[in-house]
Amino acid sequence: MTRNKYFIKQLSIFSENKSGRLAAIAKVFEESKVNIHAFSIAEANSFGVVRAIVDKPEIAFEAFSKQDYALQYTDVLGIKMDDVPGGLYHVANLLGSIGINIEYAYAFRTGTFGTLIVKVSNPGDAVEKILAAGLELVPATDYNF
Repeated sequence: MTRNKYFIKQLSIFSENKSGRLAAIAKVFEESKVNIHAFSIAEANSFGVVRAIVDKPEIAFEAFSKQDYALQYTDVLGIKMDDVPGGLYHVANLLGSIGINIEYAYAFRTGTFGTLIVKVSNPGDAVEKILAAGLELVPATDYNF
C-alpha cells in the first residue's frame, strides 16, 4: 500500500516533566542535524509529550531511540489556513460540518498562510472529505524530506 502523500510523520516524544528536559530533547535534534518545523508540548501528570514535525523523521527517531526515549510516529494532516482573523474558524467550522473530529491540533505560520496540524481518527477518510470540501492540504514532502 502506498503511503498517502498528505500523511505527515509526526514524532511524539515522551519525557519527564522536569527542568532541563526540553533542552535535552532539543540537543538530540541539534546533534542529529534534524530541523524542527513545528512542535507542541502537552503535559499529563509528571510527564510531557513533545510532538514534533521535522525534516528527517527517521533520523530523529533513531537518535531518540539510542537515547532510550519512549517515542512513536503519528500520522497528522496539515491544512492550509488563511492568515487572517477568522482563518481558524473557517477551517474548524468546515471540518465540523463534514463530520471530522479533531483529536488534537496545533498551528503555525509559514510565509503567507497558516497551517493547522490535526490528528484525526481516520486520516485516509479525512483526506478525501477535506479535499472534497475545498480545503487545501499541505503535502508531507513540504515537511518530511
